[in-house]
Amino acid sequence: VSGLALVQAGALTPGERLPWLVTPATAGIDLPAWAGLHKHWVDERLRECGALLFRGFGVTTESMFEALARTVCSQLIDQNGEHEPVPDSSFVQTPVAYSPTQKLLWHNENTFNHSWPLRILFCCVRPSDTGGETPLVDSRTVFEQIPVHIRERFLQHGVMYVRNFGVGFGLDWQRVFQVRSRAELEDAARGSYVRLTWQGDSRLRAVSVRPAAIRHPQTGEWTWLNQVQHWHTACLDPQVRATLLSSYAEADLPRNCYFGDGSAIPDEFMFEILRVYQQAERSFPWHAGDVLLVDNALTAHARNPYAGARKLLVALGDPLCFPPPAHHAQGPHAPSFK
Repeated sequence: VSGLALVQAGALTPGERLPWLVTPATAGIDLPAWAGLHKHWVDERLRECGALLFRGFGVTTESMFEALARTVCSQLIDQNGEHEPVPDSSFVQTPVAYSPTQKLLWHNENTFNHSWPLRILFCCVRPSDTGGETPLVDSRTVFEQIPVHIRERFLQHGVMYVRNFGVGFGLDWQRVFQVRSRAELEDAARGSYVRLTWQGDSRLRAVSVRPAAIRHPQTGEWTWLNQVQHWHTACLDPQVRATLLSSYAEADLPRNCYFGDGSAIPDEFMFEILRVYQQAERSFPWHAGDVLLVDNALTAHARNPYAGARKLLVALGDPLCFPPPAHHAQGPHAPSFK
């Protein structure tokens, strides 16, 4: 199957490019085969819009979804401690487990890690009865709209992510780092620029410093790229925050973040960042068979609360690595990638 005339493309919402809708103009199009023949077109539209929504192609099986992911990504990621793989596939995964009654805030997937995916695919096998949308935000817009004094502070210092394991909350370090022993963990941490501190036999603190924003490796545009709102306590539900702060010393919180120099990120900075995300958010209802292809450096995603059964599939691809922390000072130049 070939020919751009076999699909129709345009704005899902008038006047909005996020996401860009692609639908079949005729029945029976094999989407993985079509995408393979028109990969240049897909790549160009993705860089322009930040996310493509393929609707009406009937992608409802894990095998068809994986075939599409293999077509639009040069490499798929089979090791991810935050997602659970589906049976019989190393590359197709389920979304991160999170309470359906709470909104999962906007983020660029895995960007607290040294290695992170440039592309993410979502496939809706079954939409929820209500809610459950995957809101999108243009990270270029976020970068531009964050007040300059806040943005410059992040650009200068980056973000320090602090994670404590063995405190009775969250996943264990073996699962997160995909290792079985301390020796394996220490090797993995060196390669990922993570500083480890053991506290007894069972408790571990992992600290890493990453950029807060980058120039896109293909377009050169500045884009806001981090997971600060997933780690900063000011972004938690107030009751949850109060419970955590009454249960743990600040240094022992399961997750927390700072500026890269270790200084505190003021709550008011986070409230302003959340406001920017909220205003820039674009959302759409899932249809069964939808596939969303996201440029993870150009577009952040979230998940709305939902009710009823909901089944989405996820695939991560095209891994990139941040430069070592010593080179995280941003200034006017972009970090280099490998």
